[in-house]
Formats: sequence, C-alpha cells, structure tokens
Amino acid sequence: MKDDKSNIAIFDTFKTRRNKFTGEAKRQRGIIAHLAMEQSPELRTRTSIAHAIAEQHGILWQNIYSGIFRDLDEVLIPAGVVKEGGRLPLRRGPKALQLEGVPFYELTDTGLLVASSIEDLGDRRMALLKSYVSSLPSSDAQCKAMRDGLLLLIDGAPAFITKVINEYIYAYSTGAINSIAPLETKKLRSVIAKQIAVERELVEAFVAFQPDQKDLVRNFFKVLS
Repeated sequence: MKDDKSNIAIFDTFKTRRNKFTGEAKRQRGIIAHLAMEQSPELRTRTSIAHAIAEQHGILWQNIYSGIFRDLDEVLIPAGVVKEGGRLPLRRGPKALQLEGVPFYELTDTGLLVASSIEDLGDRRMALLKSYVSSLPSSDAQCKAMRDGLLLLIDGAPAFITKVINEYIYAYSTGAINSIAPLETKKLRSVIAKQIAVERELVEAFVAFQPDQKDLVRNFFKVLS
C-alpha cells in the first residue's frame, strides 16, 4: 500500500454527488492534462499551470496557486506521476531565486499512463497510451500478447481499453497497487481479471459460434445500441 498522503485524487467525487469531481480531483486532472499537452518549459511552471487551469474555470489564478503547489509537491511528485523537468533562469527577483531558477515540470511514464485516463485530453489520451504501449518490451510470450493485444484494441475497441486502463489507474490511485509503470502482465491481470470476466465470456462464446449465430449476435447488439 502507498502512503495515503501521496495517493492521487483524480477519481475522487463528493460523497453526496458521485458524478461530481472534488476540487482536488479537478486540479490534479488539470495539472496532468496541461503537462500532457504543453511542450514549452516556460508554460510548465507552477504559475503557468495555475494560469492555464484558472482560465479554463474562469477564476483568478491566485486563488488556486497554493492548491497547485500542494498538489505537485505533496501528491503528484511523491506518487511518481510528475517530476521536475529542469529550471528556468530568473532575471528578476531575489538573488537566491535567480541562481536557483524556477522549476518546470513534466510527466513521468506513470504520469503518461495516468493521463490516458483523463477525458479532457480527448483523442490525445489514446495517442499517449498507444505511444507508451508501443515502447513496452516483448521479452516473453505473455508480454508480447499483452502489448500486441492492447495496440490492436486501442484502435479497434477504444472504449474497452479505456475501461481497462481506468480500472488499473483507479487501483493505483487508491493504493491497491504500489505502481503502474512499467505496465506488466501480472500486475494488470491482478487488477482487471474480475472486471473483464463478462467481456472474456462474450469473446470466447462468439469465437465458438457458427457464422449464422455470429450474425444473430451482431444483430442483437445493433438493435440494442
């Protein structure tokens, strides 16, 4: 189990409104989404992140800066989702700060996986996931089957893969597993085996059906979806 203090909150909702994310969840989602999309180091500092998220929500950046600071330093960095990417030189301000520079941030491999669960990224989330999965090693038959299967289904059944990845990342966010990167067969199976039992049953049954039975199943889904 991870320390609760470093558990990411991107899936947290209000107890009385399960379909509404908490303020902390919104901030952390905003930070991760911003770092996933923004390339310029100058726009990946704490202040720039606060400006970007504040603009999206129509609020003053000063009102969320302390929350952004806390989310980065006390949650996302300890959890291994974000890391400091470097320091930008300062021309003004205290001399000590000029020497040290201002930190800018980037996503780790864990962060890239987490980003693929954030709806605000749209099509970008699947592109991030595909890029990450493509880089996985195929050192044995199981690893290769997982990697190749994920790559095929990312294109052919993205909603299913979104479910799989969300379950995996949710387990990480609650401390059920200690890490999500690198993505490994055993670790992924420990999280999603029960959750995808229905889909597995359907696929195995469909493969065994005769051609006319497969047509019946296709028509069944067509009229119901």
